[in-house]
Amino acid sequence: MLTEPRAGRLAAWGNALLAHLVPPDDAVAAIVGDDALHRVRGLPGEDGAVGLSLALGRLRALGATGLRVALPAPGHPLGLSGPAEFNARALEAEEAVVCHGVALGLVPEVHEAGPSGGAGDAEDVYVEVVWDCLPVREAPPADVPSLGEAERELAEALREATEVLTRLDVAASGPVAEAALDAYRARAERSQGRDALAPGYPPRAARVLRLAERVGLLVSLAYERGHGGAVSAGETVRRPGGQ
Repeated sequence: MLTEPRAGRLAAWGNALLAHLVPPDDAVAAIVGDDALHRVRGLPGEDGAVGLSLALGRLRALGATGLRVALPAPGHPLGLSGPAEFNARALEAEEAVVCHGVALGLVPEVHEAGPSGGAGDAEDVYVEVVWDCLPVREAPPADVPSLGEAERELAEALREATEVLTRLDVAASGPVAEAALDAYRARAERSQGRDALAPGYPPRAARVLRLAERVGLLVSLAYERGHGGAVSAGETVRRPGGQ
């Protein structure tokens, strides 16, 4: 199932709020999504954890003019600029948000509670997210492409992934793949006529997000099908993420 990183929702709707393009309640609702609660811990001048609306207002008062996403992976510190403690926390969470205008960053800590043993529906799981506010180094982020570069690279990745998965008979085989494709098509139809991102982002950013979602779908299908089947070791290596 495709879901946006929580850091992406916080950065996108936090930016819309900082730019006075959406009211606080709308921004908070979009950031929280299907989670039960989001709080921010460790903000300068605040004791304990505070709600998102207060936290975003506090960041603006501290000088924050914008937020950007960091999505690091081992060996690829995408969006990080240090120090080591923040980088390590962001790498463990696989996502973070870095502020422009003030040397602070936010890393999510996700807590889930619900039925044990895998019983029950997803709706029964209570998810609370605490964003830890930590100092960051004011420096250019690592390995962040421009929108144009991202669009070109994703378009090429989509073409290559489609070719490889079709050749390996992954992209369109089996009930799991069909269900995932149907879910993606339904989601795309629901999103027609509305912005993919929060207000304030250019159309090209929405196109890049759509491309990323499609690439993510193909990669998720490959993993759901697994690396088994009648494929050679060389084909397995060529699968996305198989190197």
